[in-house]
Amino acid sequence: MNRLIHVELVKVTTTRLSYGLLATAAALTALFAVLEASRAGGAAVAPLSTQAGLGAVITGGIWALLFAAVLGVTVSSGEFRHATISATYLVSPRRGRVLAAKCVAAACAGAVLGLAGWLIATGVGLGFVSAHGYPVAIGDATLARYAVGHVLAGALLGAIGVGIGALVRSQLAAVIGVFVWAIVIESIVGGLYHSVQPYLPYTAATTMSGSVLGGAAFGPAHGASSAAAPLPFAAAAALLAVLAVTLAATAARTTVEKDVS
Repeated sequence: MNRLIHVELVKVTTTRLSYGLLATAAALTALFAVLEASRAGGAAVAPLSTQAGLGAVITGGIWALLFAAVLGVTVSSGEFRHATISATYLVSPRRGRVLAAKCVAAACAGAVLGLAGWLIATGVGLGFVSAHGYPVAIGDATLARYAVGHVLAGALLGAIGVGIGALVRSQLAAVIGVFVWAIVIESIVGGLYHSVQPYLPYTAATTMSGSVLGGAAFGPAHGASSAAAPLPFAAAAALLAVLAVTLAATAARTTVEKDVS
């Protein structure tokens, strides 16, 4: 199993697409963090001298979480797209172990994306705070919790992406599905049904990273007021973990066992 994980990690770290997704996530994170910081103190964003204002900037890092899921999709569906999956299964006939190794590799890559998103967004926020001479309104412990949330949510979404890619197989369809679900479906469902909103997977991932429901610079039901409370950190992590295991197990019993050409 360790050898399989090593092979999958090598694939992730030597694929240009992985670095392209990282660069795109970093650029969008920086853009949205700067936009939120520039608007701080106005009608839309609280002042940077407050926890709400600085927190709104830091939640720009949730862009990286979305791309962590996309990266997970490419880890599993990419081999079908490039027709290399047959060679992989010839070397490692136990397909379930291959899928598990891909989940681990994607989780590691997703954690890196999550950490990068937090570092960039937090760096932008603290930079603006320092430039204005404000005190840092968020304590070190809370900033560390946001960092852990970004890393863990990125890892879990990466594993979820592998399950989605293994089920759908079509890389384009799976990637589009991830964006449509996170940007459109969760926004509509969360905006209409507040009691359901905390249990939506991408929403749960954003709250792990410190976002309030509907309050992220970019996120599900952005700007929608909600009477619901976010899931506790452990509950949100458990929800994403169960979803990742369920998707992987379903793929292992269905599409992974199908013939490949």
